[in-house]
Amino acid sequence: MSDSTGCALAIVAQLCVQGVREVVLCPGSRSAPLALALDRASTAGRLRLHVRTDERSAAFLALGLAKVSQNPVAVVTTSGTAAGNLLPAVMEAHHAQVPLLVLTADRPAAHVGFGANQTTEQATLFAGFLRYSARVASSAASASWVAQAARAVAAATGVRTRDPGPAHLNVELAEPLVEAASPRAWPGVRPVHHARLGSAEPLMLTAGAATVLVCGDASPDTGAVVARLASAAKVPLIAEPSSNARRGSAALATGRLLVDSDVGRAIERVVVFGHPTLSRPVNRLLSRADVELIVVSETSGWVDPGWRAGQVASAVALEPTDGSWLEAWVAADRHRSRQVADVLAGTPGMTGQGLAAAVLASQADGLVVLGNSNAIRDADLAPIAQRPPAVYANRGLSGIDGLVSTAIGVALGGAGRPATLLCGDLTFLHDANGLAAGLGERRPDLRIVVADDNGGSIFATLEYGAPEFAKSFERVFATPSGVDLVALARAYGLPARRVSDAGEVTAALARPISGVDVLVVGLDRRNRRDVASRL
Repeated sequence: MSDSTGCALAIVAQLCVQGVREVVLCPGSRSAPLALALDRASTAGRLRLHVRTDERSAAFLALGLAKVSQNPVAVVTTSGTAAGNLLPAVMEAHHAQVPLLVLTADRPAAHVGFGANQTTEQATLFAGFLRYSARVASSAASASWVAQAARAVAAATGVRTRDPGPAHLNVELAEPLVEAASPRAWPGVRPVHHARLGSAEPLMLTAGAATVLVCGDASPDTGAVVARLASAAKVPLIAEPSSNARRGSAALATGRLLVDSDVGRAIERVVVFGHPTLSRPVNRLLSRADVELIVVSETSGWVDPGWRAGQVASAVALEPTDGSWLEAWVAADRHRSRQVADVLAGTPGMTGQGLAAAVLASQADGLVVLGNSNAIRDADLAPIAQRPPAVYANRGLSGIDGLVSTAIGVALGGAGRPATLLCGDLTFLHDANGLAAGLGERRPDLRIVVADDNGGSIFATLEYGAPEFAKSFERVFATPSGVDLVALARAYGLPARRVSDAGEVTAALARPISGVDVLVVGLDRRNRRDVASRL
């Protein structure tokens, strides 16, 4: 005799005592026991529950919540295609090392493969992208329910592996799914304690070699450590916007533009942090045969896109330099920043780079989520701020999907800090359904700024944006939609308006953020390739 109610209660209770505080739920039939258990836990204040009808959006919402909290967040769905919609977020969580818990309800294993309704091979659906997976059956011993839940949380957080990421419990629930009797007592489960693995002593690097630090996508905590390290050692720092290291006296605003300059050609050693993927010049630097490459990783994995890493360390210590090397870079950065300003000032209308700089400046000490393609690259040339925001982006796979939902998750998990999402029009369209939330669901304080250039203008800056591909470009690369984005946002019940010039943008960004609103900024992409070339 199965006990689906007991199984669901035990799993949810164990997740709570293991530290799971946020869960995103999608409605369904086979997942009914889990839904009722989660509702009960939410009512009792044991966790905060978010309900969404779109499973893909729900998974990215959970991803955003986990990104900003750095704690495990669960997403729960029913069986079939509902589970399949979680794959993009699971892939992103895998590559970005985000502690995402995936709970998919299923029919008992004996029903799979025989044509039973809404059954498929979902236990292996996320193979290759998980830190842990298990089949949890309501017909099994109750001790297995709590053990699997505790182990999934440990695997997702990387407490025993130093490799956080997604974990999957495929919960096989047999009928009857619900009980008509009075609710049973909440399970008296106890937390399972997993000792955290220690880190090694830092690798000591002398000041002899001409060294630069490169920091890619990283958490705010990691970014702050890297910025302090660079400033103390007086070593140039090339930091991507989502590195959270673009701060302090060593950070460079135009680092990617200096890599191929005279100072860049003099580099002898590069120390890499985070996950750098943003620019081709930096990727070329990481592949140079004449440069010593040291990768710093707090986890069991590390990046090495050019196959040149000579050393991998858990941490490094840098002997301070006399500062002359950094002074040369800072002087070059000031000169290049003036050139960038001149290029943008000579470009008619609002530019993507100007919009990104305005968004970052408007959110001092706040939260910013950057869309991929142009938004994050435009932010990569913004001035270094005295009080920069915490910046998040989905750089694990650098996809445009799920960004609206991710940003809502970041804002909901941001401890009351207002947030701004900057993304392109195609990114906004791709996840517009992330704006849909039930009438009783929480609305964060989030401003969505859409850089609307009517298509994928990043392609204009790449090889196939050249004039010889002009006949094909609009249809197969730019893909303009013609959708009225203001009307679309209003259809979801959100305040929205369109602006076009810099003054209007500055005034709109200065307004307090209350609830979710949408600001559509019209940009002309016809000059995008020319501006990129001049930069």
